Amino acid sequence: MSIKSDKWIRRMAEHEGMIEPFEPGQVRHGESGDRLISYGTSSYGYDVRCANEFKIFTNVHSATVDPKAFDEDSFVDVTGDYCVIPPNSFALARTVEYFRIPRSVLTICLGKSTYARCGIIVNVTPLEPEWEGHVTLEFSNTTNLPAKIYANEGVAQMLFFESDEICDVSYKDRGGKYQGQRGVTLPKT
Repeated sequence: MSIKSDKWIRRMAEHEGMIEPFEPGQVRHGESGDRLISYGTSSYGYDVRCANEFKIFTNVHSATVDPKAFDEDSFVDVTGDYCVIPPNSFALARTVEYFRIPRSVLTICLGKSTYARCGIIVNVTPLEPEWEGHVTLEFSNTTNLPAKIYANEGVAQMLFFESDEICDVSYKDRGGKYQGQRGVTLPKT
């Protein structure tokens, strides 16, 4: 298994539709020249952006967090240029980018250091071979202060690992429950 370079990422995105929309370079400034948290192609990965749709965890209804019977009332929906996560809480969002992972590739997501240094942890499970969709992102605010996440700016880096052999059964083959997800997707069983 080998990690894939910027050249491979560009080729797969531009010719195979692996990432849409795709940014071939590293974007660090907005249209008005203001500084952004970078996104786009890096040396050995792709920095994804967070869309402007957020689900902020709330305990207003005193619900129990249960992955087998998830209560949608546990979240407040917010749309905007940023999201403020309460202290010691979390929010869900999604990537701007839609992914189509090749059958020979496993994709791992890691948080960006800019957010990590603020006590904000990004968690995403691996994107398995032949999975496709918007990636649901979980942001955990580990601090005792409110924390801000910016829409349409970089939040995490995807790393692509290609195997020497094709897997016997892909995510698509087994009919994975999160296949083709669009928008922020809550837990399913």
